[in-house]
Amino acid sequence: MPDIVKELKQETALAIKMYNWDEKMARMTYNRSVRKQWNNLIVRDNCHPFKASLLLWFQIPMWISLSVALRNLVYMLPTQDLDAKLTFTELTVGGFGFIPNLTIVDSSLILPMALGIINLTIIELQTLSKVNAPTKFQKYMTNLFRGLSIFMVPIAASVPSCLVLYWTTSSAYGLIQNLTLLSPKVKRFCRIPKTTTELQHPYQHIATGIRYKFNSVPGLSKS
Repeated sequence: MPDIVKELKQETALAIKMYNWDEKMARMTYNRSVRKQWNNLIVRDNCHPFKASLLLWFQIPMWISLSVALRNLVYMLPTQDLDAKLTFTELTVGGFGFIPNLTIVDSSLILPMALGIINLTIIELQTLSKVNAPTKFQKYMTNLFRGLSIFMVPIAASVPSCLVLYWTTSSAYGLIQNLTLLSPKVKRFCRIPKTTTELQHPYQHIATGIRYKFNSVPGLSKS
């Protein structure tokens, strides 16, 4: 799309000289041409931007609903009847290892820290798997999600461990999903069409990006 936009700008500049267009006419024609080319790309590649966020519209409500449901189990809401008390008792003894009681916070901070690390890993993975340079908006959103991932750590450290266990498990699944769907073989198996920005060797590309980032950090680069 950037190449198409550049070409349209050149054509518009040429049309201004040839047909003596004013600024309003040139801008209107240029915007109409950009929209037309954008729609053509969407039809050609079957890649409407809404499709990229479609999964989130199902995941986010489900994540919120399950989080609220777990909270209600811990605090025996909406009524503290016999069934609620039995479920609460099961949660107090149904943990494992460092979280034997799922109704209290994870005092070891293992799960809250794991949640933050996994979420940051997903963000960096998506950033490093891009071919084109990010726009200002994309950089802003990336930094926003980085901040939210860090902000979630103290929140996770202050809620019942069953909630953090669910959040961490959900994020870990998301990380595995992202890593798996980077593979061209998996994409072809799932009948995902090949695009011009698809990486032939995505894992090597990411590994190279990680090494570059580490070498760019003062004190970590080789002297």
